Amino acid sequence: MTRVLYPGSFDPFHNGHRELVETAAHLFDEVVVAAWHNPEKGEPLLALDERVEIIGEALAHIGNASVTSFATLVVDLASALGADMIVRGLRAPSDLESEMAQAQMNLAMSGVHTLFLPSASPNSYIASKYIREIVRLGGDAATMVPPAVAARLQQRYPR
Repeated sequence: MTRVLYPGSFDPFHNGHRELVETAAHLFDEVVVAAWHNPEKGEPLLALDERVEIIGEALAHIGNASVTSFATLVVDLASALGADMIVRGLRAPSDLESEMAQAQMNLAMSGVHTLFLPSASPNSYIASKYIREIVRLGGDAATMVPPAVAARLQQRYPR
């Protein structure tokens, strides 16, 4: 059985994230989506427990995906879960530089490889940082996020 870990802040979880999980779920036996609070990204749009809850709702149609949260190093979580590898998405060539550095660091620390899955869909322009800005400024990002996320954002940030 091949288990992969998909870590990220997922603030908020969007259609590009969902697409990556769906792809990974077709390729591997189990996908663990792990959300964490990234202090480098400033004040979160949604609390960590809310993110875990709505990611679970957004992925309910995927039988071999689960959701958790973490506050450790990604490689420590990968080890604790028995993950065979880490998966990361690439939206644009510019993502590769930072993702490659992280992947090499994780490999050096733990021996866990990272597999990059490129986005080749209309979702490739979506980024959580843009959704946070749109929502905080009263815009509508409903077409960029799964329905469960859109409903939560509408409750929290009514237009």
